[in-house]
Amino acid sequence: MTTSPTFKRLPRAVREQQMLDAAVRVFSRRGFHAASMDEIAEDAGISKPMVYAYLGTKEELYIACLHREGTRLMEAIVAGVGADLPPDEQLWRGLRAFFGFVGAHRDGWAVLYRQARGEQPFAGALATMRERIVQVIAAMLAQALAAEGQDVRDMDLEVMAYALVGASESLADWLADHPDADPDKTATRMMNIAWVGAAQLLRGETWHARL
Repeated sequence: MTTSPTFKRLPRAVREQQMLDAAVRVFSRRGFHAASMDEIAEDAGISKPMVYAYLGTKEELYIACLHREGTRLMEAIVAGVGADLPPDEQLWRGLRAFFGFVGAHRDGWAVLYRQARGEQPFAGALATMRERIVQVIAAMLAQALAAEGQDVRDMDLEVMAYALVGASESLADWLADHPDADPDKTATRMMNIAWVGAAQLLRGETWHARL
């Protein structure tokens, strides 16, 4: 005699997080197109109809994963940076939080940056979240420069923020591929690359091409 599977009753919020955890793992392994709702449901230990009922289609589920991982990343960065800290300490703590997140959530990073950026409509959602990070970094740079009495154009601040975020993303990809690498040491490497130039900018020094 066969019986239908039974599932432990959990609060909706807990069950949704359980589903998102499973979806992130499966999307990370398979990619969006190869991942199946059957595999996600099996990984989460629930029925496939329940996944659809809670989080919708596979596309909606992927977007929900993007938003959760992106929010976690932003919260980690903001929580790690104190407004009353010196500029170098703010940057260091922000980088440490960023690489710490990547080191602790390699599957989430794969879903966020490696897969989403090449797929529509996910690339648009990623671009929006990336813009939020750039705005946070630009605000930090503006505050640091203002404290040093330096006046920098908004466009220059935006370019610096994009450059820092882009370099950090590339190094984060390296970190994701090296499970034995220390996130704190990776943050220190990025700090050494970034802060030498930032410190010169704070002193008003800029490079000029030889004509």
